[in-house]
Amino acid sequence: MFKKSFKPAFSMLLAVILLLPLLPAASGTVSAAENPPKSKMQTYVNQMQPGWNLGNTLDSVGEDETAWGNPRVTKELIKQISRQGFNSIRIPVTWDNHIGPAPEYKIDPAYLDRVAEVVGWARSENLYVLINVHHDSWVWISKMETNHDETLARYNAVWTQVADKFKNESDKVSFESVNEPRFTDGGTTDEAVAQAMLNELNLSFHEIVRNSGGKNATRPLILPTLESSPSQERMDELYKTFEQLKDDKNLIATVHYYGYWPFSVNIAGTTTFDDTTRNDIITTFDNVYDTFTARGIPVILGEYGLLGFDKNTDTIEQGEKLKFFEFLTYYLKEKHITTMWWDNGQHFSRTQYTWSDPELYEIIRSGQKQRSSVAESDLIQLRKGEAVTDKVVQLQLNGNKLTSLKADGKRLTRNKDYKLSGETLTIPAATLERLTASGEFGVNAVLTAGFTKGPDWNFYLTVHQTPVLSAATSTDAEFAIPTVWNGDKLATMEAVYASGGNAGPNDWTSFKEFESTFSPNYSDGTIILRKALLDTFREGEAVKLTFYFWSGDKLTYTVTKNGTSISGQPTS
Repeated sequence: MFKKSFKPAFSMLLAVILLLPLLPAASGTVSAAENPPKSKMQTYVNQMQPGWNLGNTLDSVGEDETAWGNPRVTKELIKQISRQGFNSIRIPVTWDNHIGPAPEYKIDPAYLDRVAEVVGWARSENLYVLINVHHDSWVWISKMETNHDETLARYNAVWTQVADKFKNESDKVSFESVNEPRFTDGGTTDEAVAQAMLNELNLSFHEIVRNSGGKNATRPLILPTLESSPSQERMDELYKTFEQLKDDKNLIATVHYYGYWPFSVNIAGTTTFDDTTRNDIITTFDNVYDTFTARGIPVILGEYGLLGFDKNTDTIEQGEKLKFFEFLTYYLKEKHITTMWWDNGQHFSRTQYTWSDPELYEIIRSGQKQRSSVAESDLIQLRKGEAVTDKVVQLQLNGNKLTSLKADGKRLTRNKDYKLSGETLTIPAATLERLTASGEFGVNAVLTAGFTKGPDWNFYLTVHQTPVLSAATSTDAEFAIPTVWNGDKLATMEAVYASGGNAGPNDWTSFKEFESTFSPNYSDGTIILRKALLDTFREGEAVKLTFYFWSGDKLTYTVTKNGTSISGQPTS
């Protein structure tokens, strides 16, 4: 199933490498709120906050909206999205499979009516609505350089029909010219050529919509950067397009953001929300603000999230994930950038109308209003067999106050069961011993910190010993390492050849990508080595794997591939 995973790899890596020396020192603080020029469109964009994406549905590349595994959209789903506190909805639409032959390129009327039906449900909930040309960007628009005239004609035909269909809709329905535009399919990798093609599409889109009658003369129109990237070069190029259209005051810029790439997918040993990851947010959105918002061009962050979510929402450790989104959402608030959370079905159930990760939802919602309190970690770990000592945890209160600490819902007594000095929380050994009296491996208690504002923060009090890995052989496409977890969890994995050199894909780093190349299975007691990793191993050469656990423990394991057979054994 294709999900929202069509993202840059080497180009992203290169950008990361080039950016590192330029990043300023970071802290947990957020700069003072900006005050952008007042305008009708800035007010419009402010009123859209917060937004949500109906991902992997009408944008699916297939026969219909269920092609990528999500159910058909219902009126109840749209109502529930409104009830969750969202004020806008982005409805990505891929038109490709529903476009007839040249020269008319007529869109199937039933499909156009279906899009209009979903838009109508959203409007009945008073949601602002954004519709676009979505995965067409890589399916056929990417061929524009080698197939210019046909591509432009098809694109123009789509927007001519869509503009006509919605020309009498409220201006709370906006149009986005194209999602993540790219032009590398059989064509150029030259940046200037690609920028010129995007500019041609954006200008053509603008002319078609503005001349299509009804409310389209003033309807808000949204223009993206190349690949919807917030890189400075690409934002500067989009700004030139806005300068060409400076007489139109109803235009909005859009970019996407999936975080500092090594953190976003958990690669290169970037397992925590560190200064580099935080500074990537600061640098990126200071630049977005200075390029557009400060110049009177409002900005919608059309998609945001973490790329690792496409594999598993647990690719990033829970506490580190929450700290990322807490900082990101509030920083965007201070920059007056409206956010539209990417959800391809992994966050909000389309049938049960519940959140897969309520903590994540709560911290994102809170960040759109205020800073929330977090901690250096959500893990408090005790090693079985060792004497229990006081645990000291650094909080980041962000202007709030700690009001309570509970253990599995039971309120603890301050200055007896815990102590607070400034932002330093101390949990005495006696409290820890009482809460872990069972001695069972894994989570023994959940400590919940409450604050004057924002959501609670959970600490997971665990008991562990060093995990145990066992030898195994297999002829399967994937290789399972038998693992006794003993209450611990896996943070990352390193792969190098015994003879020297990094092993596996992305061999610029020895640390491999979580879930894409390896995956812990806590219920089955295994660590799975993925086919994407094994296929890159050199025949007959031993590969040394080093597993890093959240407790600080480290284990090594040797794997060798011979034909279709894989064998492995612990080496420590």
